[in-house]
Amino acid sequence: MNNTNILENITTTTIITSVIDLIIVWYVFYLLITVMRGTKAIQLIKGIFFILIGRGISNAFDLTTTTEIFDTVLEWGFLAIIVIFQPELRRALEQLGRGSLFRSTSNTAGADYEKLREAIVKSIRYMAKRRIGALIVFEKETGLKEYTETGITVDANITSELLINIFIPNTPLHDGAMIVTGDKINSAASYLPLSDSSKIAKNLGTRHRAAVGISEVTDAFTVVVSEETGNISVTYGGKLDKEITLEELDELLKKHWSILPAIKEGGGLFARK
Repeated sequence: MNNTNILENITTTTIITSVIDLIIVWYVFYLLITVMRGTKAIQLIKGIFFILIGRGISNAFDLTTTTEIFDTVLEWGFLAIIVIFQPELRRALEQLGRGSLFRSTSNTAGADYEKLREAIVKSIRYMAKRRIGALIVFEKETGLKEYTETGITVDANITSELLINIFIPNTPLHDGAMIVTGDKINSAASYLPLSDSSKIAKNLGTRHRAAVGISEVTDAFTVVVSEETGNISVTYGGKLDKEITLEELDELLKKHWSILPAIKEGGGLFARK
């Protein structure tokens, strides 16, 4: 009898309202993820999901102390989120004001990876021979959005001629880092965090410290050409490899640089934008 009363109280209007309510909540959640993906904040969001899962497991097994710890973390975590995500929240409000939050973005078609890698190596060979300083960052899993926004947006196809022109001395874009996302040159003249590591040789300049710095806080792969010696160096995982050959560079690019993420954009909730 009670079940019959419950079914009678559920009207078509109630069902439609509930569905609309759920759609709005999930769409707002999706927009927040869209704004934050491509930044380090997305890694923190994944961490929050793990905490929620851990809390559920501890509660299911009646682990009182562990559950209380998780509850405390979640209770105070919301204040921490506001502080940690402050740049992303500000960016979301700015995009909402410009109306750009609701615009769709087109994906880049798959490019010939071999030709792109040859273009990279060709430009590095040219700059190393003429001692033209260069700093090229290849984005991997961790988004570099907060660093690309410090530079000048390029959003151009990768060609050896363009790479060389960007790093020609005394031009507007030569000072700073070029950031490559997928098969596109995302930005130039971008600022990177400098490493404080004492293991970096004193004779190495700002470019090398910036390359090591970005590799310490992200999983990016970075190529550096010294304007003093013309030597080629690479960094990844906080590690600096100096004086590598062009053949070694080509092999490292095969290992650390893939245009696959750009082709697969939008494939999942945490896909990069």
